[in-house]
Amino acid sequence: MRPEKILILGGTREAAALARDLTAQGLDVTTSLAGRTREPAPVVGKVRIGGFGGPDGLAAYLKEERVTRVIDATHPFAKTISANAVKACEMTGTPLEVKTRAAWTRQPGDNWIEVATLAAAASALPSGARVLLALGRQYIDAFHDRRDCHFVIRMVDPPEQALPFASCEILAAKPSANPDEEAALIRLHGISHIVCRNSGGEGAYAKIVAARMIGMPVIMVGR
Repeated sequence: MRPEKILILGGTREAAALARDLTAQGLDVTTSLAGRTREPAPVVGKVRIGGFGGPDGLAAYLKEERVTRVIDATHPFAKTISANAVKACEMTGTPLEVKTRAAWTRQPGDNWIEVATLAAAASALPSGARVLLALGRQYIDAFHDRRDCHFVIRMVDPPEQALPFASCEILAAKPSANPDEEAALIRLHGISHIVCRNSGGEGAYAKIVAARMIGMPVIMVGR
């Protein structure tokens, strides 16, 4: 029986923790990152950066690298790579394990406006809103046309060119895990609404707690 060789489809805190734990067990672990972040957080074990070229490309990689197990620990909204993983593992007969973090649930004091799409989130904003867009840079296009709102756009890396918003400012930073720090940021920028996706997990939950503390509306894009 050949030794186990694991491919983790990562990019989340949970994936990084899994890579650390499996590597500590002496297993051969490679974590795949999409490459959207210029300086990703360090990951224990081998790291592969960039796409595979669809399910066929991923299947070819699994065969070439003799991968014995794939673990999908990607972001809950990373639908394309998750769908590709299912197809590639079916094509190659490679076992696939999916680890999807649980969604956040509304708590007492939460003021959520739940929507199904980014377009619906943009439509739900009242005129004159000052909005914290906590979505990641690849999900902000739906808000360009809301020229009656001011957007504070948080992203890990600053954009390489000006964004087509009528009124915006960029926060090149990761979210804080401290609700008090998130609340201070909200007050500093005069934020009236937060727009985010229901990503689940602990890493980005502080802004939800901060909004609850302040009584601020959160426009929550569901899965």
